Amino acid sequence: MTAMPATRSRSVEIHPLTPGRWRDLAALFETNAVTRGCWCMWFRLRTPDFRAHEGDGNRRAFQRIVRSAAIAPGLIAYLDGAPAGWCAVAPRDDYPRILRSPTTKPLDGRPAWAVTCFFIARNARGAGLMRRLLDEAVRFAAEHGATLVEGYPVDPGGRRINPDEAYHGLASVFAAAGFEEAARRQPKRPIMRRALARARRAR
Repeated sequence: MTAMPATRSRSVEIHPLTPGRWRDLAALFETNAVTRGCWCMWFRLRTPDFRAHEGDGNRRAFQRIVRSAAIAPGLIAYLDGAPAGWCAVAPRDDYPRILRSPTTKPLDGRPAWAVTCFFIARNARGAGLMRRLLDEAVRFAAEHGATLVEGYPVDPGGRRINPDEAYHGLASVFAAAGFEEAARRQPKRPIMRRALARARRAR
């Protein structure tokens, strides 16, 4: 989707997760104990179902989604040609947990796309991949008709947090990408929104 220099010596590419890129995502997720269990299914399943399929079951379920989805369920980033980052972005209705959670349930009836999680490989942290992925997620959503994009990041309030705690994204990164806080039902979990202009229809 994009190719741009991250620094003088490193390059970043970001692409939709198509079936042909599944092996790259699998290699990325296998590097971390959390992603090896979740496989980006946490927001798609009820807790008992998620726990019952944690690990290989969730992997198979997400692979089926990648193979069958009309629209890719997220974006994969490559740093110097190696898979290094992930961002889940899809219509909010694809995420039942987002719809049910007291922290993230919809504020109103406006249809929205949701950016639900990020994963950055340990050796790629500090390269600005979260922001790159978020910017690309907004563009991807807009290309598929979104007029509103939501995120549910963590606001650590100046406290240093473990990178694994930041899988929702960081409020500061969302703010820098043009998102505005729309609500805050939990002290450290704002709902942030970015409205998008409607694409002009070709005559």
